[in-house]
Amino acid sequence: MKYIAYKILFKLIRILRISNLLSDMTYLKLNYYILIRKKLDLDNPKTFNEKLNWLKLYDRKPIYSTMVDKYEAKIYFANIIGEKYIIPTLGVYDKFEDIDFDKLPNQFVIKCTHDSGGLVICKDKCKLDVSMARKKINKLLKKNYYYQCREWPYKNVTPRIIIEKYMNDSNNDDLRDYKFFCFNGEPKYMKVDFDRQTNHRANYYDMNFKLQHFGEMVCPPDYNKKIEKPQNFDTMVEFARKLSKDIPFLRADFYNIDGKIYFGELTFYPAAGLGKFIPEEWDLKLGKLLNLPKGDK
Repeated sequence: MKYIAYKILFKLIRILRISNLLSDMTYLKLNYYILIRKKLDLDNPKTFNEKLNWLKLYDRKPIYSTMVDKYEAKIYFANIIGEKYIIPTLGVYDKFEDIDFDKLPNQFVIKCTHDSGGLVICKDKCKLDVSMARKKINKLLKKNYYYQCREWPYKNVTPRIIIEKYMNDSNNDDLRDYKFFCFNGEPKYMKVDFDRQTNHRANYYDMNFKLQHFGEMVCPPDYNKKIEKPQNFDTMVEFARKLSKDIPFLRADFYNIDGKIYFGELTFYPAAGLGKFIPEEWDLKLGKLLNLPKGDK
């Protein structure tokens, strides 16, 4: 009964569009309780999800905003390991009307620099619904992604549009990316997504590329799926180590396209610290790997 009451209250807060008035702590506790169905322990966090939410509140370094900016992160990354690992940028714009489509190639990807997941993929410029793309991108430009789950690094990112080269892998239908979970500067596990367009699944591997028997409910594992270890796997591990140095937790994503590594993105809070693991015990197992910074909260 209490859970239902909280759920109704939170839904009403969203309908009235007053959720932005809640403090970060209050919002995180409400959201966590509704989605995870457990109380969020910020005084003595133990699980992976609890610690990620703790980090949202108490680990706020200005450089984090640079690292989640879709454009600035590419510059940041290039300065650490090299320009050749960056997907080419075709243009950066303050508003959609500034885009000159005549100057773009036949294929490209449109993203916003300040959010996660919002993009328009163009495989044939002649078939692009520009009106639809404009509507989607302009809607995203008006939103501050931080308020969705209080992921602090996004709060002060300048909303812009970035257009990148369209990338495809001749060896896979999916553009396969390798997501390294780095705990206190050390990669421990890696997640590989596959079959995104049909039956989205994801498997986890350790740093010896040994399949791990855990996953997430949102995209469950398929232990029968055979994924070959990339020849440049060790290089990606080293890049992840460099990028996550001196950071409590960071997920570093790389594409491996036709045998060449490309930087994907950096994520501080996978699933916004609200992911459900299977088996559930892995939430605690991963949490034990994450040492929170000490000091006053």
